[in-house]
Amino acid sequence: MGFLRLVVKIMGRISTFRSYQFVLLLAAALAVVAFYYFGSERQNFSTTTKRIKQTQANHNTIRNDADLTLDTRESYSTEPKAHGGEDRETGDAHAFRSRSRNGEAGNQRYHALMMFTKVDKSRSLQDKFRVAMLSMVKHGRFLEGEVLVLHFVSDQASQELGQRMLQEFLLDATFKYEVLFHDVVALTQKLFPIVEAMQKHFSAGSGAYYSDAIFFLSVAMHHIMPDGLTHIVQLDLDLKYRTNIRDLFQEFDRFPPGAVIGIAREMQPVYRHTFWQYRKENPQTRVGEPPPDGLPGFNSGVMLLDLGAMRTSALYNQLLEPSNVTKLADHYRFKGHLGDQDFFTMIGMEHPELFYSLACGWNRQLCTWWRDHGYGDVFQLYYRCDGPVCIYHGNCNSPIPDD
Repeated sequence: MGFLRLVVKIMGRISTFRSYQFVLLLAAALAVVAFYYFGSERQNFSTTTKRIKQTQANHNTIRNDADLTLDTRESYSTEPKAHGGEDRETGDAHAFRSRSRNGEAGNQRYHALMMFTKVDKSRSLQDKFRVAMLSMVKHGRFLEGEVLVLHFVSDQASQELGQRMLQEFLLDATFKYEVLFHDVVALTQKLFPIVEAMQKHFSAGSGAYYSDAIFFLSVAMHHIMPDGLTHIVQLDLDLKYRTNIRDLFQEFDRFPPGAVIGIAREMQPVYRHTFWQYRKENPQTRVGEPPPDGLPGFNSGVMLLDLGAMRTSALYNQLLEPSNVTKLADHYRFKGHLGDQDFFTMIGMEHPELFYSLACGWNRQLCTWWRDHGYGDVFQLYYRCDGPVCIYHGNCNSPIPDD
């Protein structure tokens, strides 16, 4: 009997323990059910994650997946659009497909490209980029359904820095935008066969800044970009915008027949100096003379590139051929060091009809280096710019006036 009482007592304790354990397990299960039931409407993990993804998809995009080495030309419409805007791409091309803030179809795009190499190593370039982007955002206004597409040709380190900086600079943008980074190495490899012959005529020498093929991108961009991209503006980093950048794209409408590039004149006697031998041999020439009657050359800080016209212009593409480049360089006794700017200046002396002359206010250059290096007596004839200033260009590290 004593043994049986002991067994019953032990079983009772076990039963009590199991009941207590069961109660704990039941309470825990009810708590889990209550959490998912009462919190399921908006605040559970799955719906919160979904909401975050939807929010990200609805905002402007900064992307680094643009690969211009792909042959995507079959995926785009070839019809040019007014003011440099392009319809939304219709194919599966990887390079330019993206969403704007609200993911609308049929958005008109305005493309602008900037070189963004070695910025991670230069505080000066970073400061210039800040001024450029903040002033662009301050004055930028676009219509409903329009998107500003910002292209940056960059190395990896500069790209990573640029993405962080743009998160801040574009924060107050009132317009829809898209950001694409392009690999400078891939573009250089594609450009080199096209521009190799002209580098020896328009570069400072081996290892110099403009000796890299990438700084002739504007010259051959119509061969690099997909056919559906018909208009783009190329901009230096050392700019300050004083008006809506959308207005710059309206200048495409002013191109005369045959013009393929819009560009402002050089505002220093740079080419008075560069063409010195030709000018000596041809004392009556207009080459290198100041405006309004002379040919002072061009400055590539702000350029409008009608890529469609560049592709179809037999004359322009003939001028890219190595034999014709050499022929013109020999004719004008030309040896430059400013890359694409030199090439455009040289062919502009021979074929001014290829260029639309932007008003000087769209590229108000501030550099005065040549005033103090032998050309002070004629400097103001080149430097003068009447009319409103739309974009300041702080070339050769010149300070830019405050607003």
